[in-house]
Amino acid sequence: MTGGYGEQLLSKVVDTGDMGALKRYGIQREHFQTEAERQAFDFVVSYGSQNGQAPSYATYVRECPDVLYIPEVSDTFEWMSRKLKAAAARNDLVERLQSKEFDTQFEGVDDGVELAKYLESIAQEVIERNTVTQAVGKTLEDLKADFVSEYKLRKEGRSFKIWKTPFESLNEEIGGLYSGDIYGFFAESGRGKSYSIIVFVHHLLRQGARVLVKSFEMHTYRWLSRLFSVMTAEKGFLKDEKGEAVGVPNREILTGKLDEEYEEAFLSIVDEINEYYSGTLILQAKGETGAGKLRRSLDELDAELARDPDIDVVVIDPIYGFSDVYGRNSNRTTGGAAEQTARRFETLVGDHNVVGIYAVQADVDKKDKSDEDGAHAIRLPRRDKVKTSKALLEIATILFSFDSNNDGLAAIGIEKGRDGGEDFELELISMLDVGVLKEPEVSASQFELDF
Repeated sequence: MTGGYGEQLLSKVVDTGDMGALKRYGIQREHFQTEAERQAFDFVVSYGSQNGQAPSYATYVRECPDVLYIPEVSDTFEWMSRKLKAAAARNDLVERLQSKEFDTQFEGVDDGVELAKYLESIAQEVIERNTVTQAVGKTLEDLKADFVSEYKLRKEGRSFKIWKTPFESLNEEIGGLYSGDIYGFFAESGRGKSYSIIVFVHHLLRQGARVLVKSFEMHTYRWLSRLFSVMTAEKGFLKDEKGEAVGVPNREILTGKLDEEYEEAFLSIVDEINEYYSGTLILQAKGETGAGKLRRSLDELDAELARDPDIDVVVIDPIYGFSDVYGRNSNRTTGGAAEQTARRFETLVGDHNVVGIYAVQADVDKKDKSDEDGAHAIRLPRRDKVKTSKALLEIATILFSFDSNNDGLAAIGIEKGRDGGEDFELELISMLDVGVLKEPEVSASQFELDF
């Protein structure tokens, strides 16, 4: 009987007092075949957690009368664990193949490649959950072959990608945005961090990236109105009083009151948006239903990335919008929700080899918010002002600070650079309402010398 392996294993834990065996071989509740075994497992784990040791034979038999205690089991923990997990894997696979989710996935789908990928993902999940791992890690002998293989893939551009930022000076400093890395954006509230991220997304889409955006604070229309301002600014759709290229004013798009002179032309550009962007935007925004519904859990993000492995970039704005962590704070500590979110997001970005981008608000003292005359001077927030948790600082490969004012100025800086670049600051021209955020053009005359 397959259930016997579970009874044997638990009996040996009780006899030997080796609670660590359950951890060493990754034994979980779902690996046991009967409810009685699962309840016995729960009891043994709970007892060990409370008392620092396994229960005695007498206690185990009294508390778990529906399982068979088998004395003096001589089989090894590793062998029993393999047998237990092998049976669990078979049941797990059968259950997945007979589920409604499986039937729904196959219903009306003609693409055999996509179906095969789905089957592969199921198989991989079952394998990972039910494999007994022996090695703690790889030795240099193992690693050197992996390293050479990865180097060759990177040389050919097949293992990872580098995406350029919108600013050439920033690209020269950091190289670009690398798959598998995380980039944080932080600024005071209302200073344009979300707008700056949209400028980055615009540039990524122009390069052909497939970008998943979770906008927890902005509705679809507002988010797109900003993107279209940025897009039309790049196209030089309008000119300001100085003759500078600008985009359609965001306020006009939001109110639905575009100037009659260019309304038709603007809507025509929007209609051809797919030709303008070689990449793909997948937007989930606040308040949406149906296909654009905003899925608010980290587990759902994990599933989405598994279902769409072609996604290159994931944007989370802001990072504290995940409902399965925030509002629950399972570890009951100050900043605990942010800590959990940061660590899980870091894992997902690495596992799925995507560029991760998140936004977080900067905590700034009231006395720092303006100059004495009430005007706002550009002042990039420092890393110690990252709101909610320092874990958000720790997981970032690069932490960008951002600030802008109403005088047409902005700046982006590097507050943390895992590979250098810290203290780098770049001044920008900022007219966010008309989609402009760019480096100032430097004319040759600025470098003329008088002799």
